[in-house]
Amino acid sequence: MRVLLVEDDAALRLQLKNSLQQAGYVVDEADNGQDAHHAGATEPFDVVVLDLGLPVLDGLTVLQRWREQGVTTPVLILTARDSWHEKVAGIDAGADDYLTKHFHTEELLARLRALIRRAHGLASPLLACGALELDTRRGRVTFHGEPVPLTSHELRVLDYLMHQPDRVVSRTELTEHIYGQDGDRDSNTIDVFVGRLRKKLSPQTIETVRGQGYRLHVA
Repeated sequence: MRVLLVEDDAALRLQLKNSLQQAGYVVDEADNGQDAHHAGATEPFDVVVLDLGLPVLDGLTVLQRWREQGVTTPVLILTARDSWHEKVAGIDAGADDYLTKHFHTEELLARLRALIRRAHGLASPLLACGALELDTRRGRVTFHGEPVPLTSHELRVLDYLMHQPDRVVSRTELTEHIYGQDGDRDSNTIDVFVGRLRKKLSPQTIETVRGQGYRLHVA
């Protein structure tokens, strides 16, 4: 899953970036509202962490412009302590959730998981497709009850597919969601990761839809 992290405090941004990456997310960064607006309007993200107190263009304006342009990506806003008016304004502008600084990183990660699940119509942090299960809280995969060790890229591919079972996902879409903007976006590597997943799970788990992409088959 791919996150846009928008925060002008360099120390906090680095801390959050490291925590998000350790949790398996691909992270793109912006430290001002103008760059954030451009990134969010032109790149496909699964969720956005948006500080409201940004230079150049404030976070509230960024959020309002995204929503006016039809950007529906879930947005978690970061607000100052005891700034209830920021929370209200952010929610009215189209934010999906908020956190007050200073917060615990685990709470941020839990809220992001919930926002991503909600965006895909899923309720539980434990995703299941037949005998295949993914615990999104811990990044653990089991198949027929047995743990399946996956590399970070294999897990990203499977995670994205499991959030939209029985939907055909193109190679381009998968590439955009498992690599950051500055990553090496070679869609051919997707075929490699899918091949490895089939060997570790079963050949029937991920179906190739000729000329379109891949679909996670729900047995």
